Amino acid sequence: MKALVVKRTEVMQTLLSMIQSARKEKGCLSYDVFWDFDGKTVFNLIEEWKTREDLNRHIRSEKFSVLLGTKSLLAEPLEMKIHTVSRSEGMEVVNSLREKGAPK
Repeated sequence: MKALVVKRTEVMQTLLSMIQSARKEKGCLSYDVFWDFDGKTVFNLIEEWKTREDLNRHIRSEKFSVLLGTKSLLAEPLEMKIHTVSRSEGMEVVNSLREKGAPK
């Protein structure tokens, strides 16, 4: 989100006010706001949900409506991306590949 310069404090306060309640929602694994210190007007909201159903419920919530309400405070259209992970792997894969040796 790229906030209008005169509205950046309002955007930041809105996003920060949403963190605690969103983190308590069913299925929320993480909910964090990041701020671009250089430009001081760019904010990123990164959310992680256990299931797509949990995310869908969040998107339909009143809390999410507050997020959508920030559109009038932005210098550019609100951009959202939803990334879905269908499979996760951990150190077992790294260890297995390392045991096979370096590529020849």
